[in-house]
Amino acid sequence: MSQHSSLKSATRIAARRNVLKRFERVDLLKKRGKWKEGDRGLGLPKTKADQ
Repeated sequence: MSQHSSLKSATRIAARRNVLKRFERVDLLKKRGKWKEGDRGLGLPKTKADQ
């Protein structure tokens, strides 16, 4: 029995993630200069991942 095409490769799905984890959002905000040390990690602004 063959595997369904949507289940074949998890690496392909991971490469196109558009939802970032909290630590990834904080790192991105730090890189953009919008994060100050001591800021809270809750209620972060929306961010789009760099392409």
